[in-house]
Amino acid sequence: MQDCISPEKAAAMIPDGASIMFGGFLGVGSPDRVIDALVARGARGLTIIGNDTAMPTRGVGKLIEAGCVAHVKASHIGTNPTTQKKMITGELEVELVPQGTLAERIRAGGCGLGGILTPTGVGTVVAEGKQVIEIDGASFLLERPLRADFALLRAHEADHFGNLTYRLTAANFNPVMAFAANCVIAEPDEIVPVGVIPPDAVRTPGVLVHHLVRRVQ
Repeated sequence: MQDCISPEKAAAMIPDGASIMFGGFLGVGSPDRVIDALVARGARGLTIIGNDTAMPTRGVGKLIEAGCVAHVKASHIGTNPTTQKKMITGELEVELVPQGTLAERIRAGGCGLGGILTPTGVGTVVAEGKQVIEIDGASFLLERPLRADFALLRAHEADHFGNLTYRLTAANFNPVMAFAANCVIAEPDEIVPVGVIPPDAVRTPGVLVHHLVRRVQ
């Protein structure tokens, strides 16, 4: 049976300076209760990896707003003016990664691959400092795999073995991130008895999940 913990305990497990993967899109599919607990404990120096930085009052944008984050690896920051301002002033280091490349780098990290080859970014600023490989007359960038200390996932349902389902855009990055982190903490909307989730509905098997965040009563 999975260990069920409070959001506060989950936040306490994550040290300052840790790297964290967050799934979802613009806050949909992000673990709001753990994010709030990280803000409340005053986390600092975090590296966050995800599709975006949401908005100042939503999702991981709360961490940006509260000064918890030192480094961002994301596909876009256009919906969060706080991220943009902190990047311009040098308070926040931002690495912009094309969305498909980001997903594949995370997948490579989870699968133990040495990297991926992609034509995306060839001949642009994305290629600066990266190895270019020629295959059959075409150029590809070698993109390194991504892993993190923690993956904080938002699930629709979990059972007591830690098997997870997702809804809507929560299913975009959460499943692949479960493979690419040393510790996986899932925040489900509902924890159901074992057997309620059909086997073919499981998107993340419980063997990958270390902790479940206790649901709101």
